Amino acid sequence: MALTFAPLLPLWAIYIALAFVLALMAAGYLARMRATTLRAAAGLLLVTALANPTISREERSALTTIVPIVVDRSQSQLTEERQGQTDDALAALQARLADDPMLEPRLVDVVTADENGRAETLAFAALSEAVRDVPPSRLGAAFLITDGQIHDLPDDAGGLPGAIPLNTLVTGTDSEYDRRIEINEAPRFGLVGDSLPVEFTVVDDGPVDEHTSGPAKVTARINGEVAAEMLVGTNLPTRYVFDIENGGENILELSVAPVDGELTTINNRAVQIIEGIRENLRVLLVSGSPHSGERTWRNLLKSDASVDLVHFTILRPPEKQDGTPINELSLIAFPTRELFIDKIDDFDLIIFDRYQNRGVLPLLYYDNIAQYVLNGGALLVAAGPEIAGPDSIADTPLSAVLPAIPTGDLAEGGFYPEISETGERHPVTRDLPGSASTPPAWGRWFRSIPVGPARGETVMTADGAPLLVLSREGEGRVAEFLSDQGWLWARGFEGGGPYVPLYRRIAHWLMKEPALEEETLSATVNGDTLAITRQTMDERAPDAVVTTPSGQSITVPLSEAEPGLYRGEARVDEMGLFTVANGDLQRLVNVGDPDAPEFKAMISTTATLAPLSQETGGLTQRIADGMPPIRVVNGPLRAGNDSYMPIVKTADTRLESIRSLPLFNGLLGLAALLALISATWWREGRN
Repeated sequence: MALTFAPLLPLWAIYIALAFVLALMAAGYLARMRATTLRAAAGLLLVTALANPTISREERSALTTIVPIVVDRSQSQLTEERQGQTDDALAALQARLADDPMLEPRLVDVVTADENGRAETLAFAALSEAVRDVPPSRLGAAFLITDGQIHDLPDDAGGLPGAIPLNTLVTGTDSEYDRRIEINEAPRFGLVGDSLPVEFTVVDDGPVDEHTSGPAKVTARINGEVAAEMLVGTNLPTRYVFDIENGGENILELSVAPVDGELTTINNRAVQIIEGIRENLRVLLVSGSPHSGERTWRNLLKSDASVDLVHFTILRPPEKQDGTPINELSLIAFPTRELFIDKIDDFDLIIFDRYQNRGVLPLLYYDNIAQYVLNGGALLVAAGPEIAGPDSIADTPLSAVLPAIPTGDLAEGGFYPEISETGERHPVTRDLPGSASTPPAWGRWFRSIPVGPARGETVMTADGAPLLVLSREGEGRVAEFLSDQGWLWARGFEGGGPYVPLYRRIAHWLMKEPALEEETLSATVNGDTLAITRQTMDERAPDAVVTTPSGQSITVPLSEAEPGLYRGEARVDEMGLFTVANGDLQRLVNVGDPDAPEFKAMISTTATLAPLSQETGGLTQRIADGMPPIRVVNGPLRAGNDSYMPIVKTADTRLESIRSLPLFNGLLGLAALLALISATWWREGRN
């Protein structure tokens, strides 16, 4: 019960009335007036009535104690044993809390969080979010079912949502051991062709025994291809040097062989994504003589900022004799030995543009060019009438790498260059602007070079005969363009044609641009969707098989999006390294941070949470050691509890109703006031 006031007049008026009554009372006592006490009592009673005193009583009911239960469902908890322990412990805990109706459990499932691109277990962030609407005084305790691998552990109890005990039930056993591999230092980018270092460590977690003693076998893969195998010591940093062979994204994968009985093999692989940066590509363009299409090749290559072009035009062949003294010639001598003997391997691509064998190059140099191709170089022959004449380069040792040998004839007359059936699937000629219509929506050409049976892939034709042939020769590549009329497209004849994308694709295919490979497999992740793209020259692509970080296999059908291009999608709900396989091709794609904490240490531990439980008066115990009892307590807890899991009962209540009784309102107040006034009159009347 409580006494409250609800004044009928402003407080200042009541204070004035009270002062007036007190003044009259003092004057009456000084003058020894009769009935002064009764008059004072009547005045004070009147002032009290104006103050309106009220007796009120609140009726309250006890509130429940909120008990959050945080259940770790992250990827480190996805083993069958840990999932079983988690479910059993949760069921036992919920059953015990259900026995007390004043305990209100609040279940919180924590999955692997992708916070700023890092896969982590953020259990305490989830705990704070779950009880954000609960006053700290109503929280009785926090229960955490986990393997102990928490990545947002607060420094002290001040990081908890209230002064509550933290009780932790830990899955797994103290005999667990696991072998994992970590990348300590690795480059983010590198020049194609350079050697780069990476430092890694094979870590043994848990007790070391006969399974984990001795060196570990580590396999290094670059873009899915085995680059090296090595034996390394455990728990010691190891340095490995590898080569960057491709531009764009390169995935370095280091995997350590599993050991018998280890906890999981999910963390037996570590990846590093390295961006391959190409230096400017060096191209040697040799024109046999000035002609209309020479500038087309030159302008195209000069406009590409990634190309360093060296261009020579043979203006004066050796057999030309006009009596001009050598010292009066302003022409630069063709440095044949320097280009084709000393520095030939410095070039990424050699182009012969309407070149003929006129004695400028000895036959030995043609053989050297052929060896350059077979050893990984690239050659483009833009053929004109010369290749069908008596001085054809097809009659030199270079013929060993030419995919099409001329018959010696010329085909003249208007024709539309057409994409062959093979070319419709080839990335060099697929979807060229204007190729969808019949005839193609581009201008005609008027000369081509007939050839015999061609090896490689004929991607463009002239009235059914080979026009553009692409071939792999040894380790290198050769493209043979059997016409010199491409300049008509550049000049806009009959509307021109897509010479820029065509010429550029040919050059980049020769220089092994990954995006133009005939057989490629790529995979990208956008949100929770894994997109798979398969480029193939076959008529169909088999289904892709995706292996998740947890070892599950998912079959993804691929449907044809364009000729030779197949796509498929799969939803992913894990983070880590995914393996996409299709036929003989394999591609790795990482979801989240490849160095994320979730994929490092995975053995269960009580060491991370025990100090916090000790500080808050809670308990940390392994589930395998038995389910500890729960005790609901009042008042403060002793620190370092080691026998039960405490819950502090809340003292908060809910206000149900308020009953009020005004003391001077109605007949009761009026009767008291009249009685005092009547007593005053009676006292004065006795005299």
